Amino acid sequence: MSRATEKPNKSHTGIAFHHPLAFWAGTFAIMGGVLIGMPEFFSQSARKYQIVGLDLTPIEFLGFFMILGGLAAAVYGLFPRKETFAAMKEAGAKIGGYHFRAMDDAPLTRAHYWLLFVLGVALIIDVMKPASLGFSIPGIKKEYGISTARAAIFPFAALTGTTIGSFLWGMLADRLGRRAAILLASLMFMATATCSLMPAFQINVGMCFVMGLSAGGMLPIVYALMAESVPAKKRGWLVVLHGGMGTVGGFLAASGATALLVPHFGWRILWFLNLPTGAILLILNRWIPESPRFLLERGLVNEAGHVTARYGVILERTAPGVASTGVDPILNGGAHGSLAGLGKLFRQPHLGQTVTVGLYGLGWGLVNWGFLTFLPTILDDIGLQGKSASSLLFLGALLSIPGTVLVSYMYGMWSTKKSMIIFALATSLTLVGFATLNPAGPGRGWVLTLLVAALLVTSGGVIAMLSPYTAEVYPTTLRGTGSGLAAGSSKLGGILGPPVAAAVLSFFPGIGGTALVAAVPISLAGVVVGLKGVETRGRRLEEISSGGKAAKERV
Repeated sequence: MSRATEKPNKSHTGIAFHHPLAFWAGTFAIMGGVLIGMPEFFSQSARKYQIVGLDLTPIEFLGFFMILGGLAAAVYGLFPRKETFAAMKEAGAKIGGYHFRAMDDAPLTRAHYWLLFVLGVALIIDVMKPASLGFSIPGIKKEYGISTARAAIFPFAALTGTTIGSFLWGMLADRLGRRAAILLASLMFMATATCSLMPAFQINVGMCFVMGLSAGGMLPIVYALMAESVPAKKRGWLVVLHGGMGTVGGFLAASGATALLVPHFGWRILWFLNLPTGAILLILNRWIPESPRFLLERGLVNEAGHVTARYGVILERTAPGVASTGVDPILNGGAHGSLAGLGKLFRQPHLGQTVTVGLYGLGWGLVNWGFLTFLPTILDDIGLQGKSASSLLFLGALLSIPGTVLVSYMYGMWSTKKSMIIFALATSLTLVGFATLNPAGPGRGWVLTLLVAALLVTSGGVIAMLSPYTAEVYPTTLRGTGSGLAAGSSKLGGILGPPVAAAVLSFFPGIGGTALVAAVPISLAGVVVGLKGVETRGRRLEEISSGGKAAKERV
């Protein structure tokens, strides 16, 4: 097998450190750059940790440049050279066809469960980041003395970054690998903890954009890796249950951190949490195997065989003329994470599914970012204090946990397509309930709690199904890019949602108007799934992406 002249330091799980010293030096520079500025922040306890109007100290400037230099060094340490990419592509083209014997009929192993645990932590952290932004807005308004409409600039900037990041990280996952892209996202999480130290409004908005850029990539990477590693018969319900729990867990983590920390340290402490959470991802990344399908695409047969052995699966060369029934054919070639690959999503045979996942993600994004993100602010404006609001949302998230089990059962055991339609329409109906049942009225706290729980279940079900569905309908060479498009479309709803919500609130204060506006697009999304969606339950990835002709599909 042809190999690149450059020989990176590879582990048995497939990750490549092409310059390990540069990578680890950059990682520690990022951590140090954040930490050296924190004493200055904690010294502002007398000001209740409000640092608006203060100047950045020389130490904080030093930390900022350490972070920039550390990121540059770490990226250099991880990225292979251009000639290495070319050599791996050539190797993949020469090795011929392989298949994973009985991969989609294999039982779940300890390696599967460990992978799901680690990726679950990654999902919780990923969901926690943007959710924390919603809990930060009341504090941002008070510290900077601005209106809700002006505070909407923060989620707008963050979600613009997240939208761009989703496309960028999705393509990186197809180019560098799923595991390496998770590692880079972890470094960006850590670096953006410096957002907590920015005193000026304009600088903070800019840092919000960078923070969103880093947070945009985890979902497409995680779901692409899970879809390519979990057996088909268990993939549907298990991946959706995993995603639903991750979504609820992220919301619980954000609301819990708000209730515990913000009353003592102010809203900025939520942004500082990017450092320890990013470090957790960095540590856990060591135990994430690379996707065996991706490794074969790159011609790394030995590495792919080692990973599949962990899952109790044998990698075999496909003999000429052998039928594809019962096997997973792997044929090499594709766009490998380029803009050309992104363009393929908007051409046949992928256009129909691109429209489906794009509109479904957009509908969810408008609900989540246009309503749920502003819910703490709305509750604060109508007199429910910040701590009470975050505690109520925390309780609502707890009550919604059993609903995620129902989501996973329906998706994996009943029908992919019908489940997506039902949860989209149920989300719309719950929003109508917010507008008609007066949940914020006196003595109506229990109604508000139940509606919050219902919305977290229904909208959480929508996003929990979107990413697995997307990872199932695209082939391997486009799976990361397609998943990035789905994640980007959901974040695009975030770009549109905050200014729309702020405008609605300025004319119709309270919950009702915003809820009704958010209900319209998610209803439309459910209709689109009914018209364009495909059934994926229990089907092999190659069968889905080839329309039943797996042997002809380049996966």
